[in-house]
Amino acid sequence: MKNFFLSFVKQNQEANKTIAGIFEKLSNDDREKDRKSFYKSLSGLFCHNTGAAVYFLNLMKDAVPGNAAAQNAVKPLEKIQDFKGKLSEEQWKQAVSFTKTADKALVDFVTALEDNDFQAPVKIDWYKGKPPTVPLWFMLEQHISHNIHHRGQISQILDSLKIDNDYSGINVKFL
Repeated sequence: MKNFFLSFVKQNQEANKTIAGIFEKLSNDDREKDRKSFYKSLSGLFCHNTGAAVYFLNLMKDAVPGNAAAQNAVKPLEKIQDFKGKLSEEQWKQAVSFTKTADKALVDFVTALEDNDFQAPVKIDWYKGKPPTVPLWFMLEQHISHNIHHRGQISQILDSLKIDNDYSGINVKFL
């Protein structure tokens, strides 16, 4: 199970790196323009995925308090700032740096997990408490699905702008 999730989080890391590279070629105005998505701009979608990584990782780390390596993997998340609204050029650079930090924390967290950790109960407050917990493997799957969902939105926007964005193609760099 670990290798399965490790391949997904490394692919996530690579995809985010590629998206950041595509976005770097855009003007700040183009990144910040309201594209009519729920998170408005391209940078809004990008930052939302980073914020979600922090959120999900904090839930998951609480499920494995005895795994010191997993706890250490998420410590760098404390430095990540959540951006709302339009970003300045400097804030955009910080957002890219924060995404790199969150992606590395996610890879390091999964790397640190032991086989039994994947079954650890993650406390959630969704669904009116039914269920009160889900297995860590399920939370990882939800996080990965969430990222793919929003990267799909980014891809659709970039397609409409006629900007090449094959960051979701078959990629083996991270293997």
